[in-house]
Amino acid sequence: MANMEEEDLEKAVHAYLKKKGFRLAELALQEEKTRLASDRATDATKYYDGYGKVRAWAYSSLDSYKHELLRVLYPVFIHCFMDLIAQGHMKEARTFFQSFRGDHEMMHLRDLQKLEGILSPSHLEENELARVLRHSKVKIKLCQYSYELLLQFLRKTQCLAILGVINEHINFEVNPGQPASISDDSDAVLLVGNSHDLAKQINQKEIHWGLLEDSVEERMEKSLSENDKMDIDGNKETDPDESKKKQGGNVNKKSKKDKLVGAVGKSVRSESSTVSVAPRVKPELTLPQMPQEVEQSILEDIRNRAQLSSLALPSVSFYTFLNTHNGLNCSSISHDGSLVAGGFSDSSLKVWDMARIGQPATKSSNPQGENGLMQNVHLMGSDEAKRPYTLYQGHSGPVHSATFSPLGDFMLSSSSDSTIRLWSTKLNANLACYKGHNYPVWDVQFSPMGHYFASASHDRTARIWSMERIQPLRILAGHLTDVDCVQWHPNCNYVVTGSSDKTVRLWDVQSGECVRMFVGHRGMVLSLAVSPDGRFMASGDEDGTVLLWDLSSARSVSPLLGHSSSVWSLAFSCEGTLLASGSADCMVKLWDVTSSTKALKMDESKPGSSSTSRLRLLKALPTKSTPVYSLRFSRRNLLFASGALSVGS
Repeated sequence: MANMEEEDLEKAVHAYLKKKGFRLAELALQEEKTRLASDRATDATKYYDGYGKVRAWAYSSLDSYKHELLRVLYPVFIHCFMDLIAQGHMKEARTFFQSFRGDHEMMHLRDLQKLEGILSPSHLEENELARVLRHSKVKIKLCQYSYELLLQFLRKTQCLAILGVINEHINFEVNPGQPASISDDSDAVLLVGNSHDLAKQINQKEIHWGLLEDSVEERMEKSLSENDKMDIDGNKETDPDESKKKQGGNVNKKSKKDKLVGAVGKSVRSESSTVSVAPRVKPELTLPQMPQEVEQSILEDIRNRAQLSSLALPSVSFYTFLNTHNGLNCSSISHDGSLVAGGFSDSSLKVWDMARIGQPATKSSNPQGENGLMQNVHLMGSDEAKRPYTLYQGHSGPVHSATFSPLGDFMLSSSSDSTIRLWSTKLNANLACYKGHNYPVWDVQFSPMGHYFASASHDRTARIWSMERIQPLRILAGHLTDVDCVQWHPNCNYVVTGSSDKTVRLWDVQSGECVRMFVGHRGMVLSLAVSPDGRFMASGDEDGTVLLWDLSSARSVSPLLGHSSSVWSLAFSCEGTLLASGSADCMVKLWDVTSSTKALKMDESKPGSSSTSRLRLLKALPTKSTPVYSLRFSRRNLLFASGALSVGS
């Protein structure tokens, strides 16, 4: 439209000069137009040639400095492209983009797909990512020598266009000494320039990451310690000779496995104490009272809990969905593993009772539709009785998330229809529909104590809800794009969110304020988990990277570079010694958390030190052809996993 107006204006001016006989003025205008066109073509060429020179130089640099110098290329590339668009060189911008995009597709494919649609200067303001990048600076870490090499090259080759881009859009954090290792590249380039400064400001706020006072686990820990003391006193009183006689000749025939189990038991005692030594905090929310029989059941589970460590790995039970025809969007497993839910693209929610799998179904086992809420299901007649699952219908769009309450009596689901629905697993009925989000709701999670829940949406917000109110209690706004996943802190005072803007945020539930911002992911954050003691948080992204964070210091403890595809689920074991990760690469992996957290504590005792340790992979468990949708450690430390068989792969 703007080009058409310019052409019409030029024609009108030429017609006027011709009519009046201003021949010299007409020739001067023509010459000026030609000169400007050649200058514009030269400007466009400067970007192409300048970037080509810097690229060739960076790739041919010494190996010890190459990985640092290559960090500069991506920010320079996207800003050269956007500058060409802003100056009206559409054709040259497209040529530039297509010529060099291959260098950055592995690390930044999602961003490139968003920027690819920019075809005019007006799009630079309309495109959210482009607008953020244009109005902020990227931060890049370089050692002193790499920084000097870069400046010398730019001055020597007179790459003024590239020098201008760097001055305007890049901030260098220059560190003395040798270049950092390649493995530290994950946090060397920060996507949005001012996000680092914002994170620094936010991360100065005080947080209380401890566990709730007088929790069930705390009471259990006290009773266990008392029992241990009684056992020790009792052992002292018994005669060692008598015990030997009872054991007979088997004393010296202990297998290596028995010795190993004994060693594991001792080590686990000290490792599991991380939960018991965590500081205690008061709840900021009014939490529901736990029924006596439920508390007894939980205590029984804790009493019978398998103690896990790097020497004692968990048993894994994997539930595979068959014949889903690519319709399964999400799955969820109840805390005891007795119920498995699946959310489907046809807006249905299905729940399988593991105790009834393989048993002939009866009509009475599926009372859905009796209360008139779901007559369409009830009319299915004999087919309904044959189904091995309970069908929940109510959403009008694909179901993206489902979660069970801690006791398994309620279930929440979220959908593209922008609503969240509460279901009763006892009545098999929809109890409430929560409306507040304006766009699809990607994730919903019950709090550890039930009653409250949190949701994450395409509308760039997360929200805190209560079962008894249909409107949200808090709206958590701050992410730049979709909030893709949400998770509660064990003390219920905080909520963690992961976003497509590649950041993770920790929110105070009472104030609705962001109290921590974690920057370091290269892709959208798809999964979250918080350790049982509340100190550490793990986040997984679409690139297959998992980062472990210390909530109190907002530092990245250790990156896990173990998956080749998106990490869809994370789960800590009950005592926090192991981390399980499930991915689209059809693998469940178990990681040793204890070694890294010990290394972190040792680093904290040495001022100025920084941890570069990696989490140790204990075991990789491949499935035949089943991407891992969800993971759950039961209260007894049995690991449950689920996914849909992918025939095409």
